[in-house]
Amino acid sequence: MANSFTPQEQQLWELWKKEQHPDAANELVQCYLYLVNYHVQRISAHLPKNVSKDDVHSLGLFGLYDALKKFDPSRDLKFDTYASFRIRGSIIDGLRKEDWLPRSVRDKAKKIEQAAEAIEQNQHRAATSEEIAEQLHMPVEEVEEIVKDSLFANVLSIEEKPRDGGDEHKEGIGYSIPDQSASSPQDNMIKQENYDELALQIKTLNEKEQTVISLFYNEELTLTEIGQVMSLTTSRISQIHAKAIFKLRNALSLQKA
Repeated sequence: MANSFTPQEQQLWELWKKEQHPDAANELVQCYLYLVNYHVQRISAHLPKNVSKDDVHSLGLFGLYDALKKFDPSRDLKFDTYASFRIRGSIIDGLRKEDWLPRSVRDKAKKIEQAAEAIEQNQHRAATSEEIAEQLHMPVEEVEEIVKDSLFANVLSIEEKPRDGGDEHKEGIGYSIPDQSASSPQDNMIKQENYDELALQIKTLNEKEQTVISLFYNEELTLTEIGQVMSLTTSRISQIHAKAIFKLRNALSLQKA
């Protein structure tokens, strides 16, 4: 086998692949459960508070079992790498299918967007979270939290892949698809322009905001871990993150207007 399995793991893989032995599958799941826990912790740090961590964990387990069924131990590919794609893809797909953003939050997000547009038209500049909160009689923290949650919903939508090719073409969040279902050059160009614009807008944030965004989304640190790095409280890091997201959302909305 190409993988550097321990003798016990190799025996379990042989039992599973040759005989589909359920006990072997259960033991393999236990061996690689740490991968599920890792991705659940990282992804959950980006999710709204109403999303159950247990539900995310269940989605991750589905991905791990799917990896066990489809992995070929003879291939020159580490199972950890293969399973990580499957686990993360299963969680993202599951979140996308579920209406995890409550209707009340969606309604408030729509009101916030309308208020922001009205302020921008009157003031000829991007609206601040404080101005929107005052107009809607809402706490500033709630406005920023709702904007963050709705932005994540948009990110899930952007990451969605066509499914015409069927399950056999999937490779988790980064699965490939037949050429006839691939994104058109125009779609790819628009997406790249959006990424470039986002990168430019991130550079307009202040130093602390840029640091928090980088550590949270690139390094995938939790807010608590970022607080330890920057010697700030978790609450303060959360405030910086929320304000940064709010600024980026408004800036990108103005670019599309």
